[in-house]
Amino acid sequence: MKIKFLGAAKTVTGSFYLLDNNRVRFAVDCGLFQGNKDLREKNYADFPVDPHSIAFLILTHAHIDHSGLIPKLCKAGFSGPIYCSHATYELCQVLLPDAGHIQEFEVERKNRKLSREGKILLEPIYTAEDGSECLSQFRPVNYDEVVGLSSGVEMRLRDAGHILGSSIVELWIEENGKKVKIAFSGDLGQGNQPIIKDPTVIENADYVVMESTYGDRYHKGVGNRAEQLYKIIEDTMRRGGNLVIPSFAVERTQDLLYDLSKLQAQGLLKPNIDVYIDSPLAIAATEIFLHNTSYYDQETMEMVNSGHHPLKLPNLKYSRTQQESMEINKIQKNAIIISASGMCDAGRIKYHLKYNLWRPECTVLFVGYQANGTLGRRIMDGEKLVCIHGEQVVVKADIQNIEAYSAHADQIGLMSWLNNIKNIKTVFMVHGEEKSQRVLADLIQKDLHLPVIIPNWLEEIELRPMEELQPISIVQPVPEVRTQTFSKALAAEEKYLRLRSKLNSFFEERYNNAQYDELIEKLDKLETDL
Repeated sequence: MKIKFLGAAKTVTGSFYLLDNNRVRFAVDCGLFQGNKDLREKNYADFPVDPHSIAFLILTHAHIDHSGLIPKLCKAGFSGPIYCSHATYELCQVLLPDAGHIQEFEVERKNRKLSREGKILLEPIYTAEDGSECLSQFRPVNYDEVVGLSSGVEMRLRDAGHILGSSIVELWIEENGKKVKIAFSGDLGQGNQPIIKDPTVIENADYVVMESTYGDRYHKGVGNRAEQLYKIIEDTMRRGGNLVIPSFAVERTQDLLYDLSKLQAQGLLKPNIDVYIDSPLAIAATEIFLHNTSYYDQETMEMVNSGHHPLKLPNLKYSRTQQESMEINKIQKNAIIISASGMCDAGRIKYHLKYNLWRPECTVLFVGYQANGTLGRRIMDGEKLVCIHGEQVVVKADIQNIEAYSAHADQIGLMSWLNNIKNIKTVFMVHGEEKSQRVLADLIQKDLHLPVIIPNWLEEIELRPMEELQPISIVQPVPEVRTQTFSKALAAEEKYLRLRSKLNSFFEERYNNAQYDELIEKLDKLETDL
């Protein structure tokens, strides 16, 4: 039995895992790579496996970094069934065609420039039509039911508590008369999130393929995130600006609506503040949330049954068309604009940043993970000049981040979930940047006494039934004790933030807006000359 890591290896995006027991070859997830140029280039390359050879695919959830290359896989020859939860299938019905549309739009925009320069034109990874056509291969199944997928392979999906319909995948695979159980965490949610239920506890597994997105940190202020949101709204409206929130269409947008509804019920969200959802995808996803009440947790159901649905606000406005989206950019103050994409790399959010990022009275609030190399990460890390649609835009808006909105479990949540699983031989750590993986791996080895492997991209590892695994690249413990390692990481991050704050203060105290703009132009010219 072999497992090959075709994505999300020492990075957060592109989840894609290939399993082969000599009788059947199948895959778990097939996600889009997001982030820096080197990662994005992988989306355009041929698959490192023949798509015709894959018998079936299991999809943990609908997020694009897990599902976003499925249309390309099908177009390249994969014709097998795609197993997922019912809600994941519904969400993919809007997410995948939308992803194809975004790629077509972005390529069309880039090709206009390339055409003027006489350069070779680009082709989209896939089209909106490709995103629609692959949906006929989806086969939704129920949570908690054991399903036979082929001779010697059984599967059970469990609630991962990450987004609506997200799944932990339990697999029982027979080889040479012996069974191996593998559990794929998918993306694990943090406990006590609104709307959806907590992650399911898995009883046992031989091998665990586990995400590690926030393996090196704790989410701050989880219990008071609505209060944090209220403070940012108040500060922004007092300055006379707009609050722009880059948000993932699925789960994060609905979590924001939940908290805004909560603030409104408390009389804290003023009626003159309009809330715009400017993303057809987020609107469609919200409508899917509205009728999938079977996935709601008890607290949310009590609110719904009392006649107060947390996803409905009287001052909520949906912006479906491009014209409606353009009208929002004429609004100068007292608006909350929630738009996709969550990492600011595509979609309508780029226009809202272009119109608001240079205004010091406005706020840009990040509520989700920003992958290395994305526009969102660059803004959050303090860049003062960014390029949007070929134009240089100075960053003068207040930049805020509420980590508590993350739909991913933090270090405590990941450790707690793993600690409940019995009889683990080895943990394979995926879906995380190397720093977070090293810290979490060290903690697992020290506290849970489990071997951990952080696989490389395209690495293949044999899983032998009922035997000790001889790992290819087992992680060695970090020299310092865990508390020192983690505290040093936090200290370094705090030091960086203090430096960034001092630099910002230095410029604000010494330069007015015109002088600041002139300085930025000189720096930009210097960078070009170099």
